[in-house]
Amino acid sequence: MEDMIKIKIIKKKQLPKIAEVEYSQKPPSMEFKKFKKEKRGGPRYMLWFVAFICLVFLFFAFSYMFSSASVTINPKVENIVIDENLSASKDSSASPVSFDLVVISGEESQNIRTDNKEDVSIPATGTVIIYNTFSTKSQTLLIDTRLEGSNGKIYKTNKRVIVPGMSSDNQPGKVEVGIYGDSPGKEYNSTPLDFKIFGFKGTPKYEKFYARSKGDITGGTTGSFYSITTEQKDQALVYLKNTLRDKLLKKVSEQIPKGFVLFDEAISLDINDQNVQSFSDTSLVPVTVKGTLYGLLFNETKLTKKIAEDILTNYDDSDVYITNIKNLTLTIANKENLIFSDVKNIDFTLKGSTKIVWRFDVEKFSKELLGKKKKDFNSIISKYPNVVSSNLALKPFWRMSLPDKLDKIKVIVNYPK
Repeated sequence: MEDMIKIKIIKKKQLPKIAEVEYSQKPPSMEFKKFKKEKRGGPRYMLWFVAFICLVFLFFAFSYMFSSASVTINPKVENIVIDENLSASKDSSASPVSFDLVVISGEESQNIRTDNKEDVSIPATGTVIIYNTFSTKSQTLLIDTRLEGSNGKIYKTNKRVIVPGMSSDNQPGKVEVGIYGDSPGKEYNSTPLDFKIFGFKGTPKYEKFYARSKGDITGGTTGSFYSITTEQKDQALVYLKNTLRDKLLKKVSEQIPKGFVLFDEAISLDINDQNVQSFSDTSLVPVTVKGTLYGLLFNETKLTKKIAEDILTNYDDSDVYITNIKNLTLTIANKENLIFSDVKNIDFTLKGSTKIVWRFDVEKFSKELLGKKKKDFNSIISKYPNVVSSNLALKPFWRMSLPDKLDKIKVIVNYPK
């Protein structure tokens, strides 16, 4: 310390109470402070640098942790015009086109007030199925053809019908028709009966043509009752039939299993108008209709495949579907003579303009993308020839590979509506 500082003491007489210090170098306190400041500044900058590197690392780590891939697919779509004559079989795994039968029953009622009272004479009515085991040729039966019941009474058909001939596998041809008693009265009411065609008696056809009633034969009566007019009855029947049809069709539509389609024309509502009474013991005359709705549910996959085979050139058995297939127009051949409850085979036409669309296997494609390089995407999508175009978007955008987990890959297929 002595060699660094020279101190000169001035006499009190010259400068009282003042000491003069001469420095040959800077004070030690200043040197110490500078040294301390330089030593402390280096680590501080280093800490900031390390913190910055850690933040960058965390940013990238979180970016990869929350990375994802989104793929948009535009599948192949072709506009088509359908005008096909087709056949279908019930519940047949071997048939190119198949259908199932759905059956649902119900009833609707309406009370009509009347003051009209009159003598009523009503014949019993019912429904029969006429069978042809005579030949493969059809047989025409005129209106009012007489049927002899197993109860010994005569009933008549209410319209002209054609009984189809036997099928190639010897199944009898058959047709459904309404009947009524030859005379009014309760004595013609009956439980189900067997019938012969009275006009064929004495010929080979007498034993080969026969009929069986479908349910009871009812409604025959005579006496004085409250009654409604024919116009009131007809108006009520129109309303009740439409209401019943809509209600049953709604129930059927709610029960259609996945993979089946019900066309509007593949429906039959079976209502026997002859069993609807228009008279009563009271001034409130109940009009009730009971009906059964039959629907043919077509296997959509089989029907679509058959159409694709017939219409598309070089169809390769790819998985396709037809947009709004239910809106196509279906017409069943000889529907008026078809007994829906017993139908096994049908011929029909299908017409309309629509689109046929190739389905895309999202699950298979997503698995192929797992962990792949971004540059490999085009080679992977090229394996799917029924894709028109596609787009890949990665997050974060600087990623060069796809995620290795399925839940990180989202595939959107733009199917047409």
